Order: sequence, then C-alpha cells, then structure tokens
Amino acid sequence: MAQTPHIAIVPSPGMGHLIPLGEFAKRFALNHHFLVTFIVPTDGPLSEAQKSYLESLPKGISFVLLPPVSFNDLPDDTKIETRISLTVVRSLPSLREEFKSLVASSQLVALVVDLFGTDAFGIANEFKVSPYIFFPSTAMVLSLFLYLPKLDEAVSCEYRDLPEPVRIPGCIPVHGRDLLDPLQERKNDAYKWVLHHAKRYRLAEGIMLNSFKELEGGPIKGFQEAESGNPPVYPVGPLIQMGSGDRVNGSECLRWLDDQPRGSVLFISFGSGGTLSSDQYNELALGLEMSEQRFIWVVRSPNDTVANASYFSVNSQNDPYAFLPKGFLDRTKGFGLVVPSWAPQAQILSHNSTGGFLTHCGWNSILESVIYGIPLVAWPLYAEQKMNAVILAEDLKVALRPKINENGLVGRAEIAKVVKGLMEGEEGKGLRTRMRVLKEAAAKVLSEDGDSTKALAELAQKWKNKITNDVSVQRPDVPID
Repeated sequence: MAQTPHIAIVPSPGMGHLIPLGEFAKRFALNHHFLVTFIVPTDGPLSEAQKSYLESLPKGISFVLLPPVSFNDLPDDTKIETRISLTVVRSLPSLREEFKSLVASSQLVALVVDLFGTDAFGIANEFKVSPYIFFPSTAMVLSLFLYLPKLDEAVSCEYRDLPEPVRIPGCIPVHGRDLLDPLQERKNDAYKWVLHHAKRYRLAEGIMLNSFKELEGGPIKGFQEAESGNPPVYPVGPLIQMGSGDRVNGSECLRWLDDQPRGSVLFISFGSGGTLSSDQYNELALGLEMSEQRFIWVVRSPNDTVANASYFSVNSQNDPYAFLPKGFLDRTKGFGLVVPSWAPQAQILSHNSTGGFLTHCGWNSILESVIYGIPLVAWPLYAEQKMNAVILAEDLKVALRPKINENGLVGRAEIAKVVKGLMEGEEGKGLRTRMRVLKEAAAKVLSEDGDSTKALAELAQKWKNKITNDVSVQRPDVPID
C-alpha cells in the first residue's frame, strides 16, 4: 500500500522566515499530497502573528512547538543571527525526540531547514532522512553564502575596508559595506555563525530558492553551472502569502484606497521587524508632507538603538502617533492615511490605487512588489537588505534609493524629491515599465507549466521516489519509549 510522503520543516524565528516556508509547505500539501509538520524552536511564547499564521495552514500541515530555550546567559546586545542559530542549537535534544516520533509513525522523506538551521542536519542523517535548505532570501545572498568560506580565507581585513567591490559569483559587484549586516564585524559571534552555516551548506542534498531566473538570472545560471561540490539549487519562487488576513484596520485601508485615483498612492512599510530612529521618523513624516503625494504609512514606535527592534515581537507599548510631528495628522488628512503597527500589505499592493512602495527591502516584500508590479523606493535597514537594494536600484533598475546625509539620516527634502520622482516623474515611469515586465515573468513561472512549478514537481517526485527506494533499505530501528 502506498504511503503518504511526509516532510518535517524547522523554521528559524521571525515571520520573514516562517511565511515563505509556509507557502512552500502549502504547495506540497495541496498540489502534491504530502504531509507536512512544522517543528518550531522557540525562546518563549509565539507572537500573535506567528500563532495565527501556523493555525491558518490548511489540512495536511501541522505544527509542534518545542520547549522554549533560555537565553539568560547571553548579553543584551547579542545579535539576531546568534540568537536565531542558538534557538535551533539549544532545541536539538527536543527536536530529536519529535523526529524520532515522526519517523516511527510516518514516511518521513525530508527535513527542510531555513538558512540558519543547518545544525539540525545531524538529526536528519541519524534517521536517514534527506537534509534540505529552503533559502528565503535572494540568489545573490545564496551565492555569497556558498562563496563565503573562500572569501573568508582570501581576505584578512574587514570587508567594508576593501578598496574594490566584492565579486560574488554570478552577481553584480557589491561594496563590502553593503554586504549583509553580520558580515560587517568579522570578530563578532554573528559573523562566526554565518560562516559556520555557510560551510555546512554543502551537506544539504538540495537548496530551494525563493527566486526565479528572470529576476536573478546571473547567480541562478551560476548555480546551474556551479563547480562540483555545491548541492543542486531549485528556484521555486516567487512564493508569497496571498492575502494578509482580515484584521479590523485592514478594511479601513482598503476603503480609503477605493476613494483614491488609480496608481496615485505610495505605500510605506518597514516590514514586521523594522524600526526607525526618532530623528529619522520625524524626517520621513515631514518629507512625505513636503512631497504632497498620497500615502498610506504603517507607523511603529521609533527605536534609537537598533533598526530591527521589532524582529522578534512588535513593540506595542508606546503610541506611535505620539512620535509624529505636531499637527502632521491634521495637515496630511486630505491625502495621507497613517495606521499603527500593521496593514494588509498584499491587498494594498494589489489595489489599483497603489502606485509605489517605500520598503525596507525585505525579500518577501520585494517579491510581493514584483508579483503586483509596483515600483519601489529602496530604504534598507538591516540583515541582507542593503544587498537587496543594490539589486533593485543598480541591477534590475526598479527602485530609487534615497541618499543619506552627513548626519546619517535621509533628510526630508531628499525624501520629498525621491517620492515625487517615483510617483510622478519620468524616472518613475521607467521603473514602472520594467516592473511590469517582471510581473509578467513572475506570473509565467508560477503557471501550470512554468519553471517554478516544474521545479517543485521535480522535487516532489524525487522525494516520493525515496519511499519506493526505501523498501530495500532498512530504516534505523526506532526504539519506543
């Protein structure tokens, strides 16, 4: 009797990792009839957003929360990459117990981790389950991960001090100062963790990439021609969350958009984790006012210490309206809408009245922009977002990138100029045209006979074949406790 193939997925903390993995799981559960179990490492209770998303996943996809790990021994300034990696490492004993149970009760064919989950590979190998990586970022960043061990050996100084741009295989050159944040301090634990994972990528049997050839042709072609030793790469993107729930303030945004002219509104959001300093928050508000362009702005309380203060949980202790310039809401009432903390991003980007997106350059947000054909203002904050901004502004040419002044801020006049340029300038028209081409390409690769659909089907068949092949391969004895 045929057995249903089963995948275990171990996500790293953060909605930006969880959502694309969830969309990946949906394809296998709904289109290829797999069972999927999320095994979720935690350092405390899930956020409401994480809990709501996991509970909304369709039949055939379940989730298990591992006991929370403790970070009491870590300094308060420990970097996110270190915390994410240690969440997985410190969860390995409980992960092994869950894995043992799944192997005993189902036909487990693969373990899928995301970019910082490679320490779970040992458990997959112990139970003769294939280890895979789902890479939720760009092909450019994946190429950097695969190249990083060589780069680390070849360069002795900080990458930001290199006189020439770094030449990542298959990619446009990028200055060392624009490489992802944890690579900016090589003595820091965060760098050591990224390098640790990068060295382990070759242990995977394959890497699923949330991108597609027409978006990142250079590095994806490079993967297909890669030297022996790198695992096969499957471009399965763009996978995004279609729809963003039905929270109360979502309907207000959409009703407001219904009353605006076609393509006239700039959407401003810095994702689920991004925060601005108080001074930058003020400059952005005044710049939007000076631009005289229609806008929807998702505001969050500022943070003067780090740009990713909301990564693990949204700070809702302070009223974000209280930090706006005096009189701003009254002065912009006719052409602006300010909403606190959250808005239904996918519905806003897909709305006919939306004509631009000022974004922190998180990859999920970029893919949504591509699918809906919305040109961008690139405003990177943390992680790999500066690299993404380079792709958008210099390679694809679908984004404008505002200049930072001598005080380390994007000033109000610069903001007004860039926003006006995007929404009503000639440069904005060119960006819009190029984004429409990418929109059509994205629709094609996701179609029934598109490249991304075929890559997922190839992977599904490969995993289904493991069941047949395992008939003649004795699985490890799994003791019943």
